[in-house]
Amino acid sequence: MVGAGPNGLVAANLLVDAGWRVLVLEAQATPGGAVRSDREVYPDFVHDTFSAFYPLAVASRAITDLRLEEHGLTWEHAPAVLGHPFGDGQWAVLHRDRHDTAAGLDALHAGDGDTWLELCRTWDRIGPALVDGLTSPFPPVRAGARLVPALARTGGLDTVRRLATPVASLGRELFSGPAAQLLLNGNAGHADFPLASPGSGVFGVLMTMLGQTVGFPVPRGGAQQLTEALVARCTSLGAELVTDAEVTAVEVRDGRVAGVRTRDGQSYATRAVLADVSATHLFGRLVAEEHLPARVVRGMRHFELDPGTVKVDWALSGPVPWTNRPDRAPGTVHIADSVEEMTETLAQVSSGVVPHRPFLLTGQMTSSDPTRSPAGTESFWAYTHVPQPGETRRDAADEITGAWGHDDAQRFADRMQARIEARAPGFGDLVLERRVLGPHELEARNANLVGGAVNGGTSQLHQELVFRPVPAMRGRASTGLPGLYLASASAHPGGGVHGAAGANAARAALWHRRIRR
Repeated sequence: MVGAGPNGLVAANLLVDAGWRVLVLEAQATPGGAVRSDREVYPDFVHDTFSAFYPLAVASRAITDLRLEEHGLTWEHAPAVLGHPFGDGQWAVLHRDRHDTAAGLDALHAGDGDTWLELCRTWDRIGPALVDGLTSPFPPVRAGARLVPALARTGGLDTVRRLATPVASLGRELFSGPAAQLLLNGNAGHADFPLASPGSGVFGVLMTMLGQTVGFPVPRGGAQQLTEALVARCTSLGAELVTDAEVTAVEVRDGRVAGVRTRDGQSYATRAVLADVSATHLFGRLVAEEHLPARVVRGMRHFELDPGTVKVDWALSGPVPWTNRPDRAPGTVHIADSVEEMTETLAQVSSGVVPHRPFLLTGQMTSSDPTRSPAGTESFWAYTHVPQPGETRRDAADEITGAWGHDDAQRFADRMQARIEARAPGFGDLVLERRVLGPHELEARNANLVGGAVNGGTSQLHQELVFRPVPAMRGRASTGLPGLYLASASAHPGGGVHGAAGANAARAALWHRRIRR
C-alpha cells in the first residue's frame, strides 16, 4: 500500500483479512491522510486538521463491515446535525429525528414539513441501494438490481428525473420556503458542483438524507481516532505500517509491477501495488509514462482537479455567539445568505473568480464531542473552496492575487471571519488563536490535496462513474499496468471518507490473483 489514508488503510485491512502480507508505506510522520487531528492551534484544544464529519463512514459497508468499534472507535453526535442561519435571525435546522426537522421547516413555511417527510420516505426506499451502488465497483450489478425496482416503486422515471435535476431547481420544485432549499443546496455545496449543474441534485439529496438518517458523526477524541482504529485492526492481523517512507517510484519489469522505491533508496519487491495517491502523482510521476497504457496517458492530459480550499481553525474561549442560536446546537453550520448567493459564489469559484462572499462550511467540534476542548470553550473551524493556485482569473474584491501565498491566505481568512461575525456578533472577541491553511499548506501536509483539492479530482459528471479518473479505466481500480491499482479518491467513487476506493482496489487485486492461479 502506498499511502495510509482511509482508502489505503481500508484496503490494507481487506487484504490482510484475505491472508496477504501487507506493507503500508506512508510519506508523512503520522498515518491518516486527510483523517488526522492535532493540538497545535492552542493547548488542550483538539482540531481536525482536514476532514471532520463522517456520515459516509457510517453509511459505507467498506468501513462499517470492519467493526472498528471493537478497536477503540466511538462515534459522537452534536445535539443537532446541521444548521443554516438566514434572514433576520432565522435558522433551518436538520435533526436526526425527521419529525423534528419537518416541524421546524413547517413552522417557517406551512406545507414544507409534509414535503420533507415524503422526501424521507422516498429515501427510505432507494437510499440504501443508492449508497451501495455509488460505493461499489463499477458497474454496481447487485446494488443496481435492488435500486431499479426501488425506483419503480417510488415514482419511476419521475424520481429519476428529480435526482438528475440541478439542486437549485430541485429545491424550488419541492419546497416553497427558503429553509429546506438551503439545507439541500448547502449539502450539495460540500462537493464542487455548481448548483445549477446536473449531478448536484442527487448529491444534495444524498448528503442531506444521510444527515437525516445517520447524522454527521465525529470520532470521540478527534479524527485521528478513526485512523488509529483502522491501523490497530490491520496491524493486529499482521499488516506492517512504516511512516516517513515516501515512495518515489513504482518499479516495473517485463510489463508488470515489480516493487516500489522510497526516497531513502530502500526498495521493496511486490507483485501488487495499491496506490492511495492522487492520479496526478501516480500516472507519469511514480510510474513513468512509457509503462502505462497510451489511453491512460492521453486521458490524464484532460484530468481536472477540484477547486482549492482555505481552511481556518479557531480556538474559542466560549461558544459561537450565533444570533438566535438554536436550542440544540448543530455540529455543522453553513453560512450563505440565500440559495442565490450560494449559486453565484460556487459559479465564481468554478470560473476562476475568488468570491467576495464565500460560502462557508463550519464545524462546532466541542458541541459535537465535549472532549475536544475545555468545558465552556469551542474548537471551531470553517473551510471554503477557492480557485486552484495559478488558475485564478481575478478576485471579486480586488485583494487576492491568486498565488495563495501567506498574505493571500490570511486576507481570505479575514474575509471568512467577517462572514461569521455577521451571523455571530462578538465572534472575534472569543478568538484565543487561529490557524490558516491555504491550498499550499494543505498540500504540504498531505500530498494528495494537490493545490488544496480535497476530492482527488472534480466531482462533476464528466469525471465520475465510468469517466473516473479517465474513461480508459471505466470506473475500475485496475490501471492497465498488471499489478497496479488506483486506491485513492481520484478513483471511483471519488472523495469522501467512505473507504470505497480502497475496498474496490483490494477486491480487484484479489480477483486478479485468483485469475492468475
